[in-house]
Amino acid sequence: MDTDSHTDDEIRKIYEMKNIAVVGMSKNQEKAAHYVPRYLLEHGYNVIPVNPTATEILGKKSFASISEIPDRVDIVDVFRKSEDVPPVVADAIRKGGVKVVWMQEGIYNREAEAAAKEKGIDVVYNRCMMAEHMRLFD
Repeated sequence: MDTDSHTDDEIRKIYEMKNIAVVGMSKNQEKAAHYVPRYLLEHGYNVIPVNPTATEILGKKSFASISEIPDRVDIVDVFRKSEDVPPVVADAIRKGGVKVVWMQEGIYNREAEAAAKEKGIDVVYNRCMMAEHMRLFD
């Protein structure tokens, strides 16, 4: 699986945005869907858990969907199977104001990418937000 065509400078610009909804965020400390958002929290990002099976993760209120989040969301970071991404993007579009959909390493859905881009939402795929941040900033 390829990654998107963003340059390092374009990825750096994405990290200037601070409100990140993490879809599929996990309470299990062993999973990337837990330690990646924890890393982002530790680096000054406002991480908003989206997981309908949890009420709170890492001390933050968890929401059942992106559109239920009352605050602004800049980036939607997706930890779901590739085939589950289209409804996530539809929810991000419903929410409004989302600037980036970031599909984690190993995740890509062409239909979801097209739907997001059609609404002016930038799409990053098959990249880890923690690994990219470490590579570009540490």
